[in-house]
Amino acid sequence: MGRWGITLPLTGVPLTEHRDLVKELPGLGYTDVWSAETAGTDAFTPLALVAEWAPELRLGTAIAPVYTRGPALLAMTAGTIAELAPDRFVLGIGTSSPVIVENWNGLPFYEPFKKTRDTLRFLRSALAGERVSETYDTFTVNRFKLERPPQPPPKLMLAALRPGMLRLARREADGAITNWLAPTDVPKVRAEVGEGFELVARVFVCPTPDVDAARGLGRLLISSYLTVPVYKAFHDWLGRDELLRPMHEAWAAGDRAAANQLIPDEVVDDLIVHGTPEQCRERVAQYIEQGLDTPVINVLPTGEDPRKLVRALAPE
Repeated sequence: MGRWGITLPLTGVPLTEHRDLVKELPGLGYTDVWSAETAGTDAFTPLALVAEWAPELRLGTAIAPVYTRGPALLAMTAGTIAELAPDRFVLGIGTSSPVIVENWNGLPFYEPFKKTRDTLRFLRSALAGERVSETYDTFTVNRFKLERPPQPPPKLMLAALRPGMLRLARREADGAITNWLAPTDVPKVRAEVGEGFELVARVFVCPTPDVDAARGLGRLLISSYLTVPVYKAFHDWLGRDELLRPMHEAWAAGDRAAANQLIPDEVVDDLIVHGTPEQCRERVAQYIEQGLDTPVINVLPTGEDPRKLVRALAPE
């Protein structure tokens, strides 16, 4: 078994109560802890704690949005975690979504491809300790230089779904991070970045034998995420346009309850890993067999203590 990651913090568990679990993770077979950033914790503070509690683990952000921090602040924040975890931190950046950027942060969401490319290029220079004075297509930086450039600089990964961003990741980043895909989708994504290039994916896992409960939760998540334009386009590219058309039509008509019900079981079962912990482990391993380098488990709520579930999902 290669890399096996977990998304922290866990839903319903206070940050400070993760300590004992985090210390166990290397012994359980986990290699990575990755954070997310939507409306809960920020992407970096939990990783600072993990760096202290389990210095064996690789840490990563999946992802830090390129719009919600200025370029210099993003470089400073990433440099801080990289100093805490030398050669063990991966900065994953991406566009996030108009909801998070515009509705929640009051910032314009514009030219996502160029903004991500420009931020990636700035970070490559800034985190290497260079003085940056540059006019990019989407912003300008004048005479910025990190006072504490991390040694070595962290690897940079790019959140990417469709070919354009995946190819940008291949050209200019150290890896690609993707999301919301089935094991059978991995080869199509892998074909865009080629072999020998790290491909990371968050995998939604609901460890319960209650199929109806897992599918019910899965439908809520799918209708919330896959109706976002970038994810709709991703799944159209993956070939699910006809399967998901009824959901999109109901959602566009304002009938969210109908949209949930119109998601076929096969789509839920493709995108949400569920079953006993043993069945879930086997399903996550299929992602690796299909060409994924680093699965990052995101444990969905089942009513059980999620720390127990993390232990049960550890690779054998």
